[in-house]
Amino acid sequence: MHRIIVLALAFTLDLAIGEPSWFFIHPVRIIGKAISFFEWALRKILPQRLGGILLCLLIVGGTYWLTVLLVNRIEDSLSRWAVPVTAFLLYTTIALKGLTGEAGKITGLVRSGDIAGARSELKSLVGRDTENIDGQPAMKAVIESLAENASDGVLAPVFYFLIGGVPLAMAYKAVNTLDSMVGYKNEKYRVFGWASARLDDLVNLIPSRITGFFICAASAVMGFGFKRPLGVMLRDGRKHPSPNSGVPMAAMAGALDVTLGGPAMYGGRLVEKPLIGGGLLPVDAAKAETAIKLTLYASILGALVMSLMGAVL
Repeated sequence: MHRIIVLALAFTLDLAIGEPSWFFIHPVRIIGKAISFFEWALRKILPQRLGGILLCLLIVGGTYWLTVLLVNRIEDSLSRWAVPVTAFLLYTTIALKGLTGEAGKITGLVRSGDIAGARSELKSLVGRDTENIDGQPAMKAVIESLAENASDGVLAPVFYFLIGGVPLAMAYKAVNTLDSMVGYKNEKYRVFGWASARLDDLVNLIPSRITGFFICAASAVMGFGFKRPLGVMLRDGRKHPSPNSGVPMAAMAGALDVTLGGPAMYGGRLVEKPLIGGGLLPVDAAKAETAIKLTLYASILGALVMSLMGAVL
């Protein structure tokens, strides 16, 4: 019951305030600065692969044990504040309002015809090049990002919190941040970031599939049916180059009856990705708005059901 209360408070905080721009002490930002420092130091003294492995151990292990010490100290010395403080810490691992809010802003810009503004905002949401992207590909990119980040930014930290409390949720965010900073398959990070990328693949195996299931469930709740998104998820979920990203993306494609994936520019290079789904192409702003609602429904439904299952077990 304690964890359900903490999770409810964390979700309330996220939906109420998101991540304010003035929030410079955000733990994920601190983790990012630590990654930058240790990357700089380790590259100077160790071979790339060994340095990358040690970076993982330092960042993930350090994050976990520092959070354990902090939570234990709060529970011992400030027991009456334990629930709100741990809820605040958990809130910093969840990014539902930020994700859906940014997606909504980009969709609104496309609807109003401000493609230049949409391209600029899209940079904060996706890793692909956005300089020459127009409205419909932008909407497809938004939907793909919503599906992937429903796992990374919401249900994965919830999953790890319910298993191992705030320390494990924070350790997950450390892994996720490592992957986003050094887990690239380019010349600079192919070797150094290998351990971070593989660890991120491993820790997301279960959460991504849970997220895909709850996108299917949200689709049923919204009246789009359960069978079609589940069928597309099972058929196309493994087509994506990532072992995890394609699962919630395929569920989203099935729920919306659209086709996602396909070619996109990354670092000035055209990357061919498989098509996922089999519905409408191109994708419009109305579909993106529906995807935002699906992400909200799937995230809240997933957190609620996992919490109840955790309480029973």
